[in-house]
Amino acid sequence: MSESASAPTAWPPHGSETLTWRQQVRGGTRADRMLTSVEASIPPLIAELEFRTATSTAVESEAALLAVVLADADAEGHSAAMSRFMIRTESVASSKIERITASATDYAKALVGNRSNTSATSMVAASTALHTLVEVVGERGAFSLDDLLTAHTALMEDDPLEASFAGRLRDMQNWIGGSDHSPRDALYVPPAPERVPALMEDLIRFLNRDDIPVMVQAAIGHAQFESIHAFTDGNGRIGRALVSAVFRRRGVTRNAVVPLASGLLARRDAYFEALGTYRKGDPTPLIVLFARSARAAAVCSRESIARMTALPAEWEAELRPRAGSAVAVLIAAFYDHPVMAAGEIEQRAGASETQTYKAITQLEQAGFIQEITGRKRDRVWVAAELLAELDDLDRRIQRAMRG
Repeated sequence: MSESASAPTAWPPHGSETLTWRQQVRGGTRADRMLTSVEASIPPLIAELEFRTATSTAVESEAALLAVVLADADAEGHSAAMSRFMIRTESVASSKIERITASATDYAKALVGNRSNTSATSMVAASTALHTLVEVVGERGAFSLDDLLTAHTALMEDDPLEASFAGRLRDMQNWIGGSDHSPRDALYVPPAPERVPALMEDLIRFLNRDDIPVMVQAAIGHAQFESIHAFTDGNGRIGRALVSAVFRRRGVTRNAVVPLASGLLARRDAYFEALGTYRKGDPTPLIVLFARSARAAAVCSRESIARMTALPAEWEAELRPRAGSAVAVLIAAFYDHPVMAAGEIEQRAGASETQTYKAITQLEQAGFIQEITGRKRDRVWVAAELLAELDDLDRRIQRAMRG
């Protein structure tokens, strides 16, 4: 890197510009009915910039990354089950930051295709988007704009209001907070849509660098993406998925996603305040918050990984199934796939229908699985302890962050 690209004394703050605004505003006084202009933010170009953190921040960030590496190592050998579990924990917490909530039961139903609860369906879509982005970036070792567009498609393609905008950069002005019809009282007005392509190209270049401390890259990359607000909706969830993708690309994780969003959820106001501070020219509060969230998530995740790793042996010790029996097969199947509909259970059991349902009954009577639809047809069973662990991990991370 050239000498001219060395670290600035301070991170550049956002600029601004006045945009003409002609949309009529509903409600309000007569004088408020037409807003003629709005101040929109102009994020700086960051592809060639560096940010040197204070020593204390660097130490805290590296300690957090070490905790993440240790948690990821614990998941090795159980990567299929752990990856699904951790991705679901992260995506549920990320959705809750956006005030999208659903019960564990509704979320489980949505995992097998039940669309009766739109919030639960949205949470499942967030899981798919996160998995999509992390896997493709990890395999290639680099970000591309198409990766983000594909993840956004996975997130929004079934959204009744936003499906037509899924997978493409916005071509209209949006804003955060205030009225749905006007940016008059918005908390933040992102850049004009015509600026978005160049800003995203610049961001992708920043994300593909290897000469920046990982936590700094993740935090600044996230804040820049949130500031660009590249999509009409779904920016928060894609932006937090981007953090996990940075960790995977840089080799901090290989087996699982550490649910950093649970930590951010516990400090939601501080998180949004730190994004605002970034736009004023100081990334430090966000880097520190990300480091603390990552460390809390990693430490608490190791406890969950240990509990989950022990479950199949505990089930087998209690039921003592014959090797190769339907019960033995389903114990392993529910460990990898804790939510399954009847058809999938029958397929995975590899046994007759009678043997399969006898095995289901044994697992159900032992309290290892439970049916959640209450119906006689199209039934769904969940591994109750695994589902409960998902909620428990989220609570423990939040408690650690608040403490």
